[in-house]
Amino acid sequence: MASASQTSEKRQAQFDLGITLSLFFWPSLSLAVTNNWGGPDSADKREWFAQTVVDLIKENEADVDIEWVETLLLQVMIDEFEVVVGDDSAFEIAEQIMRLRKDCARGEFAEVQEMNERWNARGGGEDRAKAMFREVDRNEREDETDGSEDDEDVDMDEAPQLVRTREPAVPEVDEDGFTKVTKKKR
Repeated sequence: MASASQTSEKRQAQFDLGITLSLFFWPSLSLAVTNNWGGPDSADKREWFAQTVVDLIKENEADVDIEWVETLLLQVMIDEFEVVVGDDSAFEIAEQIMRLRKDCARGEFAEVQEMNERWNARGGGEDRAKAMFREVDRNEREDETDGSEDDEDVDMDEAPQLVRTREPAVPEVDEDGFTKVTKKKR
C-alpha cells in the first residue's frame, strides 16, 4: 500500500514540476519577469503563479481542460504582470500542461525530465529572456543628440528668408451668382 501512495506522490510531484517548468520556459512570462512588469518582486510572482496553477488544477480537477487553463494563464498575466498576451503561446502552454497531466497520470515522465534537464543545463535561475535581450547602461552624455563633444554655443548664420507662397485664388462670382472657372498656371 505504501508503494501505491509513493507512486501517486511521485506522479503528482512530476506533474507539479512540469507545470512549473512550463511556466518558467514561457517566453511571455520570462520577459515580464525580466523587465519587472509585475513589480520588483516579479520573480516571486512567477513562483506564486506556478504554485497557484498547481493548486487550482488540484482543486478543480473535474473542470480542468485546455480552455480553462488558458483562461487562467491569460487572466493572471493581465492581473499580476499587466501583460496582454496577444499570441497563441498561452494556449500552447495550456496544451502542454494538459499533456503533462495525462502523461504523469500514466507514470510517463519523459517530457518533464527533458524540460528539467534543459532547465538545469541553462543554470536554472537564468532567464531565457536575459539571453535574448541585453541591458545597456546609458549615461547622460550618450543621450545627447547634437553630437558635439563640448558644451559651447555654436554661432549660427542668419536664417534664410522665408519664401512667399501664393495665396489660393478666391473664386470670382459674377452678378448672376455663377463662379468663373480659371485655368491653372503651370
